[in-house]
This record gives sequence, structure tokens and C-alpha cells, in this order.
Amino acid sequence: MPPDLTRPDDPTGPDDPADEGTVPWSVFLAEAERRLTEGGSSTAAIDARRIVEQASGFEGAAFYAGLDRPATVRGVHGFDAMLERRLQGEPLQYVLGAWSFRELDVLVDPRVLIPRPETEVVVEQALAELDRVLAARGPGGRAPVVVDLGTGSGVIGLSVAFERRDAQVWATDVSPDALAVARANLAGLGRAGTRVTLCEGSWFAALPPVLRGTIDLVVSNPPYVAPTDELDDEVRRWEPELALVPGPTGFEAIDLIVDEASGWLAPDGVLVVEMAPFQTDVAAARARQAGFRDVRVAVDLTGRDRMVIARR
Repeated sequence: MPPDLTRPDDPTGPDDPADEGTVPWSVFLAEAERRLTEGGSSTAAIDARRIVEQASGFEGAAFYAGLDRPATVRGVHGFDAMLERRLQGEPLQYVLGAWSFRELDVLVDPRVLIPRPETEVVVEQALAELDRVLAARGPGGRAPVVVDLGTGSGVIGLSVAFERRDAQVWATDVSPDALAVARANLAGLGRAGTRVTLCEGSWFAALPPVLRGTIDLVVSNPPYVAPTDELDDEVRRWEPELALVPGPTGFEAIDLIVDEASGWLAPDGVLVVEMAPFQTDVAAARARQAGFRDVRVAVDLTGRDRMVIARR
């Protein structure tokens, strides 16, 4: 750090005006951006701002006004810890401990995958398909049943519950650690959380048999990476392998979901599965072989094939 950057003496002291230093947050912002840039980060300015926002408590419209305020002892302690973690290559989402996904702010840590914009589009497509099913069914029917397979942090299932206020959502995961994160996020969902049930187990096997033939929407972002696939170093080092790699080919989870979905879906139900662009044609063909009558591939925000949508 610059030699004239003086921090408060006690890194564990109370967050009280009497314990504030004289260095404004703007200096710490500049320090973070400089050190991240020197460390090779291509997102140094964004990361620095998010770290200072978290440490200072000044966010959104208040951020720039807050930069002139002196940094507090507690804030600097948090700043130092977060900056060091980011310099070690830990993803920003894990460093901050939370991330935005559609209309939600969710807890994220290395027990679960980082929520990504591609999956936001998957939710958008899934909701559109659910709306189509319900419109065709007409008013006065039962509440829609939605299943999120391999829920991880819960972002897909919780978003569906939050954005479709009558949906009954079941979310499964084989990882107890992932379900602990999903449970924490469910606790923050408010009234919509009363319509979500978390189930531990492998894919459809985690669901109660009574759901067979009643599910209106099955949606999933399963692991679809083969061990030989190239991944960003940040992903390979930090994100959970169980949520990335299903087996030798990368198709194991996709194949199982496509093959078993028709036995669980209602007669007019729909399946939406996220995957890598090069996997979509193969998965679409498998869905047709499994008896789905209307199968298409949808793209993500960058225009790349990203998901297979199959109607029963």
C-alpha cells in the first residue's frame, strides 16, 4: 500500500466514530483498484468498487458521497480481508458472500456454483413455458407444480416461487452443503418461501412418488462439464466439482434428466435444461427419442445455444 496510507490502530475495535481514522474511503478504493490491476485482474475497477461498497456500507446512489467519509476500523478490517481473498484469485461473488440473481439477493459461497446471467435466461424461458402451460389449461385449475433439479444455491427454484406467486416448488440436491445454502436463501424469501420444499437426494429420486405425472415444469442447471473440458482457472480452483462434472462425458446428468422427465411431467408439462452450446443438438435429439413432441434449443444473452426446451 502507499506509505502514507494510515489505518486505524485496532483492527477489531468497535465501529464507532471515535475509532474512525482520517483516511477517506476514496483512498482505499484507489488502493484496491491499483493492487488488483497489478495482480492482473481485468475487472479491477468493478471489483474494487464492490469490495469498498461492502466494507463501507455505502452502496448505490450513496457510494460516491460516502467516498469522502473516513474509513472505520471495522470497515478497514473487512476491506483488507476481502481484498486479500480477491488477490488470491477467489471469485468476487464468494468474497462478497452474496450476489444478485434476477429479483433476488442470495447467499453464495464455495459450497455452490456462482449464479450466472446465462441461468437468469434459463429462468426467463422456464417461466414463459410455465405461463404457456397454464394459459392453455385455462382458469380454475390447480396450482402449478415446479421442480428444480440440482438446485445448488436455490436461485432457479426460489426465483420461480418469488415471481409466480401460486407455484408450488420442489428443489432437490444431492449435496447437503448445497442444500444448507439453499435453506439459508429460502429463509430470506419471505412468504413465497412457504411454497418451496427442499429435498436431499439424486435428481428425481429425491422427490416423493406422489408427484409422478403432476409436474408442470422441470427445470435444471445440472453439471455438464467433462473432466477434459477447458475451464477458467477461477472456476476450476474455486467452484464445487460435484456441481460441475457429472462423469467422464459431461452428459451423464443431462441424459438422466431427459430420459426420466416424461415419467414425472403432467401430460402438458415441459422440461427446460441448461447445458453447454455444443451439447444442445445431442440433448435435443435424445429428448425426441424419449418421446417429447415439441423440442427446441434456446439461446443465452450472447446468442449462444444454452438450453433445450422439450414439451410433453
